[in-house]
Amino acid sequence: MFTGIVQTQATVVSAVLREGVMRLVLSVDSRYLEKLTHGASIAINGCCLTVTDFEVRGADVVGQVSFDVIDETLKLTNLSGLQQGARVNFERSVTFGTELGGHIVSGHVHCQGAVEQIIQDADNCRIKLTIPEQWKKYILYKGFICVNGASLTVGKLEEEGFWLHLIPETLTLTNIGGARVGDALNIEVDQQTYTTVNTVEHYLRKNRGNFSL
Repeated sequence: MFTGIVQTQATVVSAVLREGVMRLVLSVDSRYLEKLTHGASIAINGCCLTVTDFEVRGADVVGQVSFDVIDETLKLTNLSGLQQGARVNFERSVTFGTELGGHIVSGHVHCQGAVEQIIQDADNCRIKLTIPEQWKKYILYKGFICVNGASLTVGKLEEEGFWLHLIPETLTLTNIGGARVGDALNIEVDQQTYTTVNTVEHYLRKNRGNFSL
């Protein structure tokens, strides 16, 4: 479980694909690896990955952490396109007493959103994303959405997509600030919205024809 509050950005050291599994190695400030254990969960661009190996070299030295990314994850997320030197959003899993500044995020990416338009001004940045048709029903005006692991609020809705309104802090802390038109960003819809919509649809299908006025 995660909060959608990106802690830092990590750098891709290597991303080697062998027999459908990518061995992903990241470098990150060692303070973000404190008390880490093998098998721990870390959200990378919003995708929950399991730590397979790590190396902490000292408090003021960059450490490394490794993951094995399976084919299903590569198919659903933008991790498949990572190359050496790329920057990824990094969040350790929630621990007892963690401040919940965003919203509850599972780290299970539902789809990818394509960056269609970017409008930058002095104070903020607006980004328009389009997503596959089957996921649009879960996007609500002012509702929560997780984009590349960042908890954000949906802005204006349009038939073909939706807008995000990003403050300078978000642009600096996350890799969304470096997005370009045509890029694919990982999307996790709000779990409560997902559950509510699916429950209502299931109820209506089950009881179709049983209503009376």
